[in-house]
Amino acid sequence: MSYESEKKVVLGFYDALSRSKDPAIAETLSNYCEKGLLWRGFHPFNELTGIDDVVQKFWLPLWSSLTGLQRRMDVFMAGANEIDGHSSVWVVSMGHLMGLFDNNWLGIPPTHKMVFLRYCEFNKIENGKITETAMYFDIPHLMMQAGLQPFPPQTAAQLVQPGPMTHDGLMFGPQPAVEGEKTLAAINAMISDLGRWDSGLSLVDELRRTWCEDMIWWGPSGIGATYTIERYAKQHAGPFRSSFADRSKTKHICRMAEGHYGGFFGWPNFTARPTGGFMGMPATGKTGEFRVIDIYRRSGDKLAENWIFIDLLHFWKQQGVDILARMAEVPRT
Repeated sequence: MSYESEKKVVLGFYDALSRSKDPAIAETLSNYCEKGLLWRGFHPFNELTGIDDVVQKFWLPLWSSLTGLQRRMDVFMAGANEIDGHSSVWVVSMGHLMGLFDNNWLGIPPTHKMVFLRYCEFNKIENGKITETAMYFDIPHLMMQAGLQPFPPQTAAQLVQPGPMTHDGLMFGPQPAVEGEKTLAAINAMISDLGRWDSGLSLVDELRRTWCEDMIWWGPSGIGATYTIERYAKQHAGPFRSSFADRSKTKHICRMAEGHYGGFFGWPNFTARPTGGFMGMPATGKTGEFRVIDIYRRSGDKLAENWIFIDLLHFWKQQGVDILARMAEVPRT
């Protein structure tokens, strides 16, 4: 399948949204989305139902805060959802929303300079309309650009993350079906390994089964980005595994692939209980949810790059730490 009609809906929506002024945003969403749109976003937005709710709580505040908003896509793809037996089609976009941070957003003070909000968006298309959206974004990344430090020092690197090294992530046209099948197979093999945590292999040897040696893991702010299997094991995978117990099985809402790219999201993806220090904070022993989007690039028969969006604000709020509320208490000069 080419998914051309579904891609056309989302590209039309993005184009109309980029030309909309504040009063017209609601009309734009009405033209491209079902009235009862189910919209899932990171804390503090969470789950919204209906176009009016999405416009008033998310789009209008963001639009008024990041003036001159631009969508800078690095990945654009579509595919049939493996989770529901390939009966639904989802269109995926990933990159940054860029604008001039001119007004307060979520209590984050404006810088009056350009900022980048990392995002990834899954849109379910039915009968020519968007009926469900998962819009995940890295709010701590924006906070750090505004000079705030929402978390203790992270184990990996903090930076504005680029798109794929191969610059082939924007798939506006059809891709060979066999390539998407290979990508989905590589992702599923990795998920199978990840779900065990007790393969009998060392972590590095386990990772080598499904990852390229020079893999790049583009993690969320608070954890950071890391390069090569050895450093990924040291700077994220190892610390994460040693910090948690009772990891649940993976529960995805959508998992798909097209060409050399693929990904998934869940609500939540899984739960786990922190029993060791994580992200520089002490363990609570309270089971927490991990809302995650993962986007992958495949090279050969292994995974080469991975962009990850984790709702860390939601996770830490479940642990009793409200990052946004704590930020509001910081004295301003």
